Amino acid sequence: MLNAMFTKKDIGGIVKLFEKNYGELKPFLNFNNAFQLLIAVVLSAQCTDKRVNIITADLFKRYIKPSDLAKKDLKDFEEEIKTCGMYHNKAKNLIEASKILTENFDNEVPKDFDSLVSLPGVGRKSANVILGTYFNEERFPVDTHVLRVANRIGLVNRKTPEKTEDDLTAIIPPNLWMKMHRWLIYHGRTYCTAKNPKCADCFLKGYCLYYKSKNL
Repeated sequence: MLNAMFTKKDIGGIVKLFEKNYGELKPFLNFNNAFQLLIAVVLSAQCTDKRVNIITADLFKRYIKPSDLAKKDLKDFEEEIKTCGMYHNKAKNLIEASKILTENFDNEVPKDFDSLVSLPGVGRKSANVILGTYFNEERFPVDTHVLRVANRIGLVNRKTPEKTEDDLTAIIPPNLWMKMHRWLIYHGRTYCTAKNPKCADCFLKGYCLYYKSKNL
């Protein structure tokens, strides 16, 4: 649902400003194949991408396909990822997911949504990241940055990732979904931070409803 304050022209103007300032952003997580992207995405929950990339730089030398991880001892794997938040659950989920992929999916990561979300540790956002990033599907993953920034700007007025995704996919052309996903994340890290957003320096302040509400 398009915010009543914005017209289609406004949406186009916001997209153009993102394109001008950020251009083609590469994925924030490092990976060499779909399985390694799955590992990185699961590790990224409550953990910075920078930290995940540090962990996976060594991890990916050992784990190239699901069968490489499926038989790993849980305690040993926990030790390998312990600098990442919630590493107990993440280690358990990744080993269990690897077993399922090895036994039921021919040692490959499936490219359909329902199969992905059936895996331990893989939710809607994670599945969309994998499908959009590796399989080049038109997806719009919504994480905490996307949720915060899209609502602050006024692109949507929703409280949940699911409703935010529904509204964003209704107003943004499908070919821009993954671009917009990365733009919103990067903007949330650069300007529209959770605390003390840099509104005065933001190139979107001419559109942003949050900025306008603070500067009436």
